[in-house]
Order: sequence, then structure tokens, then C-alpha cells
Amino acid sequence: MSHPDLAQSRAPAGLSLRERWPMMTLYERFEQVVAIILSAVIAVIIVTSLVQLIRVVFTLLVLDAFNPLDHTVFQTVFGMIMTLLIAMEFKHSIVRVVMGHDSIVQVKTVVLIALIALSRKFVILDPQTSPAKVAALSGAALALGIVYWLMRERDQRALEAQQAAARAAKEEHAHGDAGR
Repeated sequence: MSHPDLAQSRAPAGLSLRERWPMMTLYERFEQVVAIILSAVIAVIIVTSLVQLIRVVFTLLVLDAFNPLDHTVFQTVFGMIMTLLIAMEFKHSIVRVVMGHDSIVQVKTVVLIALIALSRKFVILDPQTSPAKVAALSGAALALGIVYWLMRERDQRALEAQQAAARAAKEEHAHGDAGR
């Protein structure tokens, strides 16, 4: 998911989009515009879905004597809630691109969204679902969970190595000043 122009980026992270814009390559500007448009579209979808969820829950509470133990009601309501969570996590990953925290959507985030989507699938599964399908979904969830864990461990080790290098440089600098 990397582009050659990204390696030559001159825009430091931590600045606002307005401050980074003049320093961005053409591709980075294109990426930012796409991310902003996607973010706006997803925000509209989230708001529309939230209104729909509120309408469904209100209808169930007022008109249909809401019974959360009824599996179809549970599947409907929690399936909609999890769909909203998926959309919100996806939007969050796009906002991180716009804010300059990430140059592109990170694979770890995509894996997390896939895990949430699989969790949603388990919630809305029909009781008559075949054991083979449940096993296949379980295998996919396990594989994604392992991938997510491995990526998290890799990130944690990289962070620890970075912190150790910073401490070593600080100590070396302190010892260098003490010797003068």
C-alpha cells in the first residue's frame, strides 16, 4: 500500500493539514483529498445508520414490547450496533490519515475492522447455521486474531527498541557532558 512519492515526503507529522499542505507531494495531496471525502461519506452513513438504529429500537420498545432475549431482536439490534462500530472504526482510521498520524490506512487497523466484522457475523448468525460454516468463521477469526497479536507484538518491540535507543543516546550525551 506504499507509493514511491511517500518516501520523499517533506511534510512532518504533527502539523495541521493546512501547515503540511505546501510541503506535500502531489500524491500525498491526492491521498488527503480522497481521505477527507471518504471521511465525510462515512460520517453521513454513520449518522443515517444511527438514526435508523434509534428508530428500530424505539419501534421495538414502544410498539413491539421489546424482548432482548428473543434472538431475532437481539440479532437485529446488536447487528446494527456492531455495524455502526465497524463504520466508526473505519472512519477513525481515515481521520488518522487526514490528521497526519498515518500516511495510509494501516494494515493493523484493517485486521481490527475485519475482526469486528467477524464478531458481528457471529452475533447475527442464524441458529440453523451449519457447523462447517461456524468452524470456517472461527478459523478466520482465530487467524485474524493471531495476525493482530503478532502485529501488536512487533509494534511493541519496535517501540521498546526505540525507547531503549533514546535512553542510550541520552545517557551517552550525559556521560559526554560529564567528561568535559
